[in-house]
Amino acid sequence: MKTILVTGGTGLVGSAIKQVVETTEKREEEQWVFIGSKDCDLENIDETRKLFDSVKPTHVIHLAAMVGGLFHNLAHNLKFFRKNMAINDNVLALCHEFDVVKCVSCLSTCIFPDKTTYPIDEKMVHLGPPHDSNFGYSYAKRMIDVLNKGYAQEHGRKYTSVIPCNVFGPHDNYNLQAGHVLPALIHKAYVAKRDDTSLEVFGSGKPLRQFIYSLDLARLFIRVVREYEDVEPIILSVGESDEVSIRDAVSAVVKAIDFTGNVEYDTSKADGQFKKTASNEKLLKLFPDFKFTPFDQAIQESVQWFVENYDSARK
Repeated sequence: MKTILVTGGTGLVGSAIKQVVETTEKREEEQWVFIGSKDCDLENIDETRKLFDSVKPTHVIHLAAMVGGLFHNLAHNLKFFRKNMAINDNVLALCHEFDVVKCVSCLSTCIFPDKTTYPIDEKMVHLGPPHDSNFGYSYAKRMIDVLNKGYAQEHGRKYTSVIPCNVFGPHDNYNLQAGHVLPALIHKAYVAKRDDTSLEVFGSGKPLRQFIYSLDLARLFIRVVREYEDVEPIILSVGESDEVSIRDAVSAVVKAIDFTGNVEYDTSKADGQFKKTASNEKLLKLFPDFKFTPFDQAIQESVQWFVENYDSARK
């Protein structure tokens, strides 16, 4: 019997994994435990130890983190670094202490060097400083890879990490200040339609991004836990040809929510990194049969979830 503990289990990716393992990916020999920040303060080593002692996991999916959008990162780089460093160090230390077989942690494509060649791949994580806008979060996430290699070298542990591109879907954080680009756009479009006002988009709309639907990422995460045996990170992303501009993403949201008003781009606001195109070649070699949900369909489902759950959604 495997007991799989998911930290950050009530958030965007954790909720998607829960949905998938309770339906299409259900296995009788697996017991899944999902915990959120209300269940345990992972910055506190004693609380984290009590959690591990209670659950006694054989496997861990580590999603818990302090996360936020561009402008939230710009204002709080130190806080992002210190909180995430503490959480990550505690979780991996307790994985080792409790003899966890495999821990799969979640990184992000924003950790890659700002000045780089494209597409980026798994070997390029540490080849230069990340973008200035979110250096605190990026360096803290990079250190998970350092910890994984340390536990492998000194203790033979199979702790690894995945690097998703921009994730979106049901149960996201739709906060207008702290949310990532797509959930913030969905919330803004909802309000603009409701109040019959213009939809204001920060920046020029020109930056390019790869977006992965949370339910697709969940299915990939589960396959990594069950089948991936390497310590080196693996990028979980749609292909390079599926990259879209922020302007394209705005159009998809506007169409899905049936917003017919004006869309205005505030070019005085920062654009952030222009692109961070990632290669999913390693992923496709491992799981060549995997099918991604089309972007427009995933946006439609995400918008529908937000509209139906507006009162209870995180915002």
